[in-house]
Amino acid sequence: MKERKQKKMQKTLSVNELFSIEISKSERLRALLLIGLLALEAFLLIVIYLFYSEQYYTLFNTRIALYAILIFTVIIIIYESLVHYFLGKRILLFTKHRYVFAYLNVFSEISLLSVLFIFILEYTHQTVILQSPATLTYFIFIVLSTLRLDAKLSVFTGILAAFEFIAISIYYSSQFSNVPVDRFHPDLTGMQYLGQGVILIISGIAAGFVANLIKKKMIISWENVKEKNEIIDLFGQQISPQIATSILAKKDELSGARKMVCVMFLDIRDFTPFVESHTPEEVVTYLNKLFHFMIDIVQMHNGVINQFLGDGFMATFGAPVANGNISQNAVMAARQIIEKVKSENETGNIPKTRIGIGLHYGQAVIGNIGSSLRKQYSITGSVVIIASRIEQLNKTYNAQLTISEQVFNQLEPEKQVVFIPQQPVMVKGYNQTLSIYILDEENMKNFN
Repeated sequence: MKERKQKKMQKTLSVNELFSIEISKSERLRALLLIGLLALEAFLLIVIYLFYSEQYYTLFNTRIALYAILIFTVIIIIYESLVHYFLGKRILLFTKHRYVFAYLNVFSEISLLSVLFIFILEYTHQTVILQSPATLTYFIFIVLSTLRLDAKLSVFTGILAAFEFIAISIYYSSQFSNVPVDRFHPDLTGMQYLGQGVILIISGIAAGFVANLIKKKMIISWENVKEKNEIIDLFGQQISPQIATSILAKKDELSGARKMVCVMFLDIRDFTPFVESHTPEEVVTYLNKLFHFMIDIVQMHNGVINQFLGDGFMATFGAPVANGNISQNAVMAARQIIEKVKSENETGNIPKTRIGIGLHYGQAVIGNIGSSLRKQYSITGSVVIIASRIEQLNKTYNAQLTISEQVFNQLEPEKQVVFIPQQPVMVKGYNQTLSIYILDEENMKNFN
């Protein structure tokens, strides 16, 4: 049910709307990734500290840097958790103000990391933190910016990270210029912080290129899916959705394939007199009422309507999709149609109506037939002609359902008992006698 609703929604929404929804999902995923990665980073830094605590203390003369990193980790995890929660509860608000939220989020994340370095520098007076692996955290934000699928946002992330890093480096290098320089407290040169700033910007550009490429491929995929859905919807108004789907999925069958099928022909009796005595609007309304439930019943039993014939239709069971005992499916559909017509007659929902149905089982050729300008997905072969001839025999036997021996032999024994065998007959288009069976309508109630 949920998948059907999502597919229906995807058909009605534009590509931009779909993209905004997907970006909100991606943003939530990004928040979770940041929580996990930064927590892992903090844990690994603690492990490294346990092994190199003496060297660490020699560099900073205090444990404040380590505490600050842990505090930052807690703060960023809380922040990203709030982002994740907000996106889950206010997805429509996010989609309407996506760019505002995205740029604010970038600024907040990068600035939180910069504040961490400022805090450490204020308390340690050592610019060595700006040469430590901790500054590489900027690259985590840049890499994950690709999940936003916006090149401008990725470039902005890189530029903002570079700007804040360089600004902090210049300011504190000048502030602590009087601090003694030795091998444990090296001076931070312009070459170092400007070089890292350039790399941050280039990383943002690279991330933007990747994000843009992924976005283009995603939109192309959506356009293809949308086009496919439109084709299915368009075909579905003319032919069965199963046929439309098969045309798209099994293009190799368009040139022709052989399948065993059960063909149904249905005819509305005394339709011509009805047309002559009613207005066109009444005729159309009458046909729509009949075909509405008939189509539902055929499709319910895995059949498809190939074409309407004015006062009836041709349906096929077994092509393009074959499920279960196709002949038995066809017989069950025919029985249900007869019962439905009878109940509609009794309740007065339709004018007094009687129908005739013929079924035949055999091999057919399926494929796209026509010219380069107009093609139709068709079922052809002697099985179609014979099914049509069998339907006409209903008039001879005053029956509503006549089936061939080939169909009868496919039925389960308990289904066969409600059919009465007839003398073999000759039908036009078939050079042998044809064994047929008619439905015993008086015993049809035993046909379950």
